[in-house]
Amino acid sequence: MILNYINIFIYQLKHNKLFSFLNILGLSIGIAGLIFALLYWNDEQSYNVWNPEKKNVYQVLVQLSDTPAGSDCALFLKPALDEDPNIESTLYADNWYQKDKIIYKGKKEFVDKIISVEQNFFSFFPFKIIQGDAISAIKDDSSIAISDITAERIFGNENPIGKQIKCFDQLFSVRAVYHIPGNSSIAPNAIINKMKELTTSGKPNPFILKLLLKVKDPSKVDLTRQKLERLYNHDFIMLLSKEAGFTPEVMAKKVGHFTVVLEPLSKARLHSITDGYPETRGNYQFLMIMMGLSFLILILSIVNYINLATANAVKRAKEVGVRKISGASKGDIVSQFLFETFLTTSFSILLALVIVELTLPYYNNFLNKNLVLLASQFCIQLILIFIITILTAGLFPAIYISNFETFKVLKGNYGRSKNGIWLRNGMLIFQFAIAAFFIIGSNIVYQQIKFLQNKDLGFKGDQVISVSLNFPSIDYHGENATQKIYNKYNIIKQRLSTIKGVEQISTGLIAFDGLDNSISGVLYNNELFKERIIPLDFGMFEMLNIKIIKGRNFDRKLASDTINSVIINESALKLMNLKDPIGKELIIRDQKIKIIGVIQDFNLLSPELKVPPIAFYNIKMFGMTQNINKVYVKLKRDDLENTIANIEKLWSKVDTEYPFQYDFVDKEYARTYESYVKQKNLFSLLNIVVILIALFGLFALASYSIQRRMKEIAIRKTLGAETNVLLKELSKQYILYCIIGFIIALFPVYYLLNKWLENFAFRIDISIIPFVLGFIVLLVLTLIIVLSRAYSATKTDVLQYLKYE
Repeated sequence: MILNYINIFIYQLKHNKLFSFLNILGLSIGIAGLIFALLYWNDEQSYNVWNPEKKNVYQVLVQLSDTPAGSDCALFLKPALDEDPNIESTLYADNWYQKDKIIYKGKKEFVDKIISVEQNFFSFFPFKIIQGDAISAIKDDSSIAISDITAERIFGNENPIGKQIKCFDQLFSVRAVYHIPGNSSIAPNAIINKMKELTTSGKPNPFILKLLLKVKDPSKVDLTRQKLERLYNHDFIMLLSKEAGFTPEVMAKKVGHFTVVLEPLSKARLHSITDGYPETRGNYQFLMIMMGLSFLILILSIVNYINLATANAVKRAKEVGVRKISGASKGDIVSQFLFETFLTTSFSILLALVIVELTLPYYNNFLNKNLVLLASQFCIQLILIFIITILTAGLFPAIYISNFETFKVLKGNYGRSKNGIWLRNGMLIFQFAIAAFFIIGSNIVYQQIKFLQNKDLGFKGDQVISVSLNFPSIDYHGENATQKIYNKYNIIKQRLSTIKGVEQISTGLIAFDGLDNSISGVLYNNELFKERIIPLDFGMFEMLNIKIIKGRNFDRKLASDTINSVIINESALKLMNLKDPIGKELIIRDQKIKIIGVIQDFNLLSPELKVPPIAFYNIKMFGMTQNINKVYVKLKRDDLENTIANIEKLWSKVDTEYPFQYDFVDKEYARTYESYVKQKNLFSLLNIVVILIALFGLFALASYSIQRRMKEIAIRKTLGAETNVLLKELSKQYILYCIIGFIIALFPVYYLLNKWLENFAFRIDISIIPFVLGFIVLLVLTLIIVLSRAYSATKTDVLQYLKYE
């Protein structure tokens, strides 16, 4: 019997090549999309799964009033946590990775994921220790643990344990080599312990290091959270009020309210409220969008398969009639067509796997991932897709075909009861609705991304490059470290200015990557305001074409501008409600400084956030020159490539240790909304896929419907009906279905796209234009398909459809 089913299936493939091709291609596209989404889903969901401590480890996050939450925590929390009976241990660590070169026997390797932690790090993240042991791995500030990948790069086949390596201009002894078993929120290439000098500091700083807690009973963590909030809002405020001479109530109003969040490691990747871990957090919204759209496309592919199968059923009506006459039951017919669906789905999954394998490199580049197609990782999910597809795609056509009335189909009358016709039409309307959703949605997403790309950012960075500065660690130590760094920076400025094509040079502790959203306190009239504080060198505003709207810019000729002058932006002006700001005194870092100017707002953060209040002062104030890590160079437009090449040649002499690294400022900022650009590209790609699948289904159903009405068409033509009248009659129901599907899509697309636009502080308003264009595109495509099929039907020989009468 199986062999007979296979022979029939092969016969149908040969004689219905177009329908078979559309069936397999449609399903394979839907399945491939879901496999892509599952690869991404499984990778994101796998973070920290390997870690047996994931449910007991909590990250302490602190939010001050209306500012974003951060993972920087105070050192004064430790004594209280040590006394907490529910706390097993605490761990202070760096928030982010450092990078430096590791030197061994003259060989240099650049390592970009170095983290400083306390000694008990491996009890929180129990990586597999390959060599050495976890206890002594980072027991002091001269010990280092390295990953197996780093060990292979530096030592090859040599045993690294006990070997001396140089990093951060200091000798370290390798005490352990570890392997990270899976995706982890902290996944360093090297681990050191430089916490002693920081954790013994007596400074009452509320934000300094990452703090992780290992708890005994996760159900009691809220008691710990409440205790930490009291420490911030009572003990810390009391300490500040004594130092400043205010009452605790007044100081609490000035500082704001601290909110503490204890976030489990198990939810850190996808559900964190901030980028608290060095590996950052995943984009949960993007993940859900991808999963939702992938499921939607698979459903659309299955609906398309059902429509194609029922459309093709007319051609197989006599086959079913003959089989029933020969003794086949309805169950036999259903089994046969389910088996054919089984074979079609099998081919579709194989084709889908081929599509995924061929396009996976592009997908990895799209997600900045390194996903690998291993069936073992999603074997159960693939089997479920297989079973669900067979049941949903195969069952309805099988039952539909098995219910053909034997004698009617043998006489050439394919009519049967109207049961199921509403379902087919409903599926067509569903296809129209999904197609309308994608057409309108992709248009709105495109408009929003175009708006961001064309928006006036308040600065011009297309000719400005930021070049990384890497001074030796020894330069940062000693009494004259600040002056030493500033002198080196000035020498680099002078040498850069000799290069043809260099227009301006400056620096500042400013970044356009959207990562730095730190705040500091600014006092005005004894009222505390939370603002960003950014030190800059002379010429930075001119270089970036940032406009001064009140007062003046920093002036090299005025010594006071390096001592007690500040420039604020428009947001800071509004925050402090200053009507005549020039000459007003602010207190920053306990020093009085005067406002000399106001600049227009410009974007530093991602478009999700509003421009923050910012105060700018000269980089020589407060010894901030010691933190210089970039130099900004404005290039003339004439010959950018040669100018950059000449800067690189100079850099090989300026910095012999590190490679030349630069980035255009406008491109650096563009990466702050890169994930949304990817969403736009994804939506556009899926839009094309959905339209194609929907057109397949429309083609199939139009073919089926017109085939059923061929006798009617033949009679109408015999009675003298004109072609245009027939075309109108055959197409009007599809125009109606198109309108109904479009109307159904209106609310979901408006609601969901509005929710998506809420991510942006700078956004478009949804207008009627995407809806009008979407309807026109959908209607035109519908008419092209339906009228082409209807026109070919009107040109067929009418006699072959009248000969039975």
